[in-house]
Amino acid sequence: MLALRPLISALIVVSSATPLIGAPDAAGNFRAAVATVDITPSANKWLAGYPARKSTGIHDHIFHRIVALDDGRTQFFLISSDLCLFAPSVYDEMTAQLKRETGIEPIQVWWTVTHTHSAPEVGPHGLLKLMMPERYNHEPDQEYTAQVEKLLIDGIKEARAKLAPARLAVGTGFSAANINRRARDVNGHISLGLNPDGPTDRQIGLIRLEHPDGTPIALIANYSMHGTALGPENTLIAGDAPGTVAAYVEQKIGAPMLFINGAAGDLAPIYTVQPSFNAFHITEFDVLLGDRILAANNSLAMGTSQVRLRPSESVVETPRRAGLGWDQSLGNYLHAASGEAGTIRMPVRFLFINDEVALWSAPVELFCEISINVRDHSPYPHTFYFGYANGWLGYLPTRQAFAEGGYETQTNPFTEQVENDLTNVVIAYLEGHSR
Repeated sequence: MLALRPLISALIVVSSATPLIGAPDAAGNFRAAVATVDITPSANKWLAGYPARKSTGIHDHIFHRIVALDDGRTQFFLISSDLCLFAPSVYDEMTAQLKRETGIEPIQVWWTVTHTHSAPEVGPHGLLKLMMPERYNHEPDQEYTAQVEKLLIDGIKEARAKLAPARLAVGTGFSAANINRRARDVNGHISLGLNPDGPTDRQIGLIRLEHPDGTPIALIANYSMHGTALGPENTLIAGDAPGTVAAYVEQKIGAPMLFINGAAGDLAPIYTVQPSFNAFHITEFDVLLGDRILAANNSLAMGTSQVRLRPSESVVETPRRAGLGWDQSLGNYLHAASGEAGTIRMPVRFLFINDEVALWSAPVELFCEISINVRDHSPYPHTFYFGYANGWLGYLPTRQAFAEGGYETQTNPFTEQVENDLTNVVIAYLEGHSR
């Protein structure tokens, strides 16, 4: 088993940019495009996250932001949706319909969410109902789920139709907009709060797509932070801090920005669970994160049109926590002989861009220590974790966190073995596919 490296309270990353292989000014086959689709409902909806509550209005609109990439041989689609989470069956349903209509395979599509807790519920309650049955005693909203899926398929088609010659640049930045949220008292009791001494990943991973003349097509900004700047008192639909920052950056650069959440399982926004928009510190997030994204973008070298995309997948098999039931909508993710026994099959996706960039994703709320450890062991100069991808199978804490307890250790189907199982598979896969 791979030993976890010691962590400091904040991972300090300076803005940097590594040119991708291939002359930046050489003509290549790479094409890219972006589409933005409004998914704001017109009626009041059950809001995801926190205790059950219905929306009473709209503060800001929510969107699918969709990027299409094409290297001349492989097409890839990345989605960032202003939603909290959805069961993996929603992803399976959407990609099956997409394949029927377009021929696009599921391996070509990553559907991530920003994890805002001020957006409507989507899809069956699934794992959430097993863990919090008192919270989910209303019927799933099938009408809105179908609308979200249809609008996403239409948006993917739009982005694909708009593919045009492009260049790609990659780099990193730093932001102190997040904080560890596993508060600890003098008796070692863990509760949701703020822990400035806890592990924190403050790296911004940035991918810029640009036209051949250098004007931006889209930014992809990867940062780890719960979408919980607003608390349960808020009943207005909103994108929370991720949506606010995306809108701010978009206004500055004149192009869409996809906020791709990272390993935010134990990370909160630095202003968190605020009772209202007046206490939301919106402009502070624009400075703490938005301006840092803009600074990192300004530091990037000109992109390259020589781009090679390699999407792939592995599966992590890990024991299921004893005593946990199972919802029918999660059937594709469980191997069981009978009854309660079984093994969770967790898909992990990879996208390799040339020989310098490795993106990996999983349908969980990963603890930042695990993502940092993978990054430290990766043979790729840039390794970014894209969280909340293609569904939700709960939190994925560290072995140490399981021993300590806390909310996250109960809101998942795993055992303390899962950190090692995931880490070993991912690092071995990255090492085995480096060139």
